Amino acid sequence: MSSPGTERRPIAKVVAASLIGTTIEWYDFFLYGSAAALVFNKLFFPGADPLTGTLLSFATYAIGFLARPLGGVVFGHFGDKIGRKKLLVFSLLLMGGSTAAMGLLPSYAAVGAAAPLLLTLLRLVQGFALGGEWGGAVLIVSEHGDAARRGFWASWPQCGAPGGNLLATAVLAVLAAVQSDAAFASWGWRIPFLLSGVLVVIGLWIRLTVTESPVFLAAQRKAERRAEPHVPVVEVFRNSWRQVLVTIGARMAENVSYYVLTAFILVYVTTGLGLGKSAGLNAVLIGSAVHFVTIPLWGALSDRVGRKPVYLFGAVAMAGWAFGFFALMDTRSPLLIAVSATIGLVLHGAMYGPQAAFFAEQFSTRVRYTGLSVGGQLSSIAAGALAPIVAVALFKSTGGTTAVSLYVVAMCVLTVIALVSARETARTSLHDSVPAETASAPATQ
Repeated sequence: MSSPGTERRPIAKVVAASLIGTTIEWYDFFLYGSAAALVFNKLFFPGADPLTGTLLSFATYAIGFLARPLGGVVFGHFGDKIGRKKLLVFSLLLMGGSTAAMGLLPSYAAVGAAAPLLLTLLRLVQGFALGGEWGGAVLIVSEHGDAARRGFWASWPQCGAPGGNLLATAVLAVLAAVQSDAAFASWGWRIPFLLSGVLVVIGLWIRLTVTESPVFLAAQRKAERRAEPHVPVVEVFRNSWRQVLVTIGARMAENVSYYVLTAFILVYVTTGLGLGKSAGLNAVLIGSAVHFVTIPLWGALSDRVGRKPVYLFGAVAMAGWAFGFFALMDTRSPLLIAVSATIGLVLHGAMYGPQAAFFAEQFSTRVRYTGLSVGGQLSSIAAGALAPIVAVALFKSTGGTTAVSLYVVAMCVLTVIALVSARETARTSLHDSVPAETASAPATQ
């Protein structure tokens, strides 16, 4: 067996590669969300009142989520058959290419209805790529690491979400600070999209150095010896549908609260409170930095006390904070707005930190990529895709935020129900479908 010192270096390398690649992909995805809240409503949907234009802009934002389950099925199928690494490289290329192309799109004023159509097409490609990225990134880390510290190691790819959001928001905040609103709306918004092309080159160089998951390789050898027919998506829905339902339910509160905290906040700060967009951007920037640091701490805690207690704490605490979040923002103090977002994101981390390991432990190796991706991405339609739209619609129709808070609370209730019905999985082996002689093999190659 490998000594702790020799084992730590390979897993740290795998974690770094997954984190950097995931950060870039989430940068691309969240960049669109920020732009949808700030400029796309004017550039691609002119002529509507501000909130209606924002709703239309978020509608194209939601379309990206519709493609995510398809990406999860396709990437999961091939990831379970030919390996995690190849699919992770392909997803990064798709995501970066579509995002850079958005930076070259003409506006509605230049080409008319073709502009939002092209934007929607590229958004579909983004969603398809991200649907396959997340499952592979968390799996390749989960399957390299040991059971005792899996929650900690697998939580690092989760940091790609706040890391990408941090990067996207920081770039937008810098541009907002050095440019006039007219210059930003005219051409400045294109810069962060085009920057994605440079980031992808860096991410590919790092991701290509990662070795394939040893757990997957062992399962693949077993399947080759038995010559078993293998259609992962069929097997998932035939044998693991309960686990799929658990992953869907567990993501509802996590997904909805995250997009209210990071996307709807930009709408509420500018349209509801009448403040400049920098107040919302800075709040998300500060909150994402703290979020990035605390996610691995929640993951490590789940290794000690279990996945379910940590996850349940996050869901229950978020239900309470759904009201405190808006109460602090209504002070119109930039400092308290930042505090509000930061507290919310720290509580979100209690769900997001243990999530990767918890979901990976639900499925057997031969269908793990598919099960994780399908369950995770189906929930993204009902949760993440609709969250900004529902929040804006509720705010527009009621003129207040109480309905938005109740919406978050309802999603937290669904998550608590899913978690209570699930089994505790901390410290279980991921070699559940490999021969006994390979189950004791070293965790790294």
